[in-house]
Amino acid sequence: MSETKELLDPQQVQTARAWVAAARDIFVLTGAGISAESGVPTFRDALTGLWARYDPEELASAAAYRRHPGMVWKWYQHRREMVAAAQPNPGHAALAELAGRKTLTLVTQNVDGLHQRAGSQDVVELHGSLFADKWLDGCGRCDIATAVPGEPPRCGTCGAMLRPGVVWFGEDLPRVARFRAEQAAQHCDLCLVVGTSGLVYPAAALPGIAKDEGARVIVINPQPSALDETADLVLRAPAGACLPLLVRQDGA
Repeated sequence: MSETKELLDPQQVQTARAWVAAARDIFVLTGAGISAESGVPTFRDALTGLWARYDPEELASAAAYRRHPGMVWKWYQHRREMVAAAQPNPGHAALAELAGRKTLTLVTQNVDGLHQRAGSQDVVELHGSLFADKWLDGCGRCDIATAVPGEPPRCGTCGAMLRPGVVWFGEDLPRVARFRAEQAAQHCDLCLVVGTSGLVYPAAALPGIAKDEGARVIVINPQPSALDETADLVLRAPAGACLPLLVRQDGA
C-alpha cells in the first residue's frame, strides 16, 4: 500500500477524497479488476488445466448447456470452488463502509458475491450471481428445493435442468438490475468506476450517462481503460489500496 501511495499524486487523492466527502448520491460501478485483487481469475483466465482447450462460448451459452449439460455444470462447480476460496479485499470493505455513511448504489459486473461478503447490502448484480441457480426452460412448477440431484440437477416433474444464475453470451441483462443501474447513473452526483476495462456494454455506457447528467466521474484502475476519457479524474492504482484512502475520515 505504501508503494501505491507513493505512485499516486497526493493532490489527486485529496481532490478525490473531497469529492467523495461532498457527494450526496454516489454511483459505483465495479468490474473484474477489484475481484482479481482477491485472487479471482477472470472467466478467460480461469480456463486452465482440463478446461484450457475450451473456448469461453463453449461454456457460457444456453446452446452450449443444452449440448453438453454435464460438462458445463462441472465447469461452473469448479468456478464456484475457486471463487469460494477467495476473500474480499480492502477495496470491497471500503465500499461497504462508505455505504454506511452515504447514499450509495453499488452496481457490479462481477458474479462472485465478494461485495456482499464484505458487508455491502442490496448490490445490483448486472451479470447475475455465480452462486444462484435458476431453471433452463421449465414447466412453471419447478422447485429448486426438490430438484433431483445430478450433474446438473433436474426438475422431478418436467426434467428441466438447473443452470447457474449468470448472464451467458447472447442473453440480455436482468431487466430490473439494468433499470436500477441506469436510474442510479442518472441521479448520482459522483460516479466511481472501479476495476473495469470499460469494454463490456451496456455496463460501459453507465459512467457516460452519469457524466451527461452532470456527475463527476472518478476512474480507479491500475491499467488504462476505455473510460479514462470520460473521467474527471483517473487514479492509476489498485482498488484495494486506493479506495481506503478515499473513504477514511481521519484527514491523514
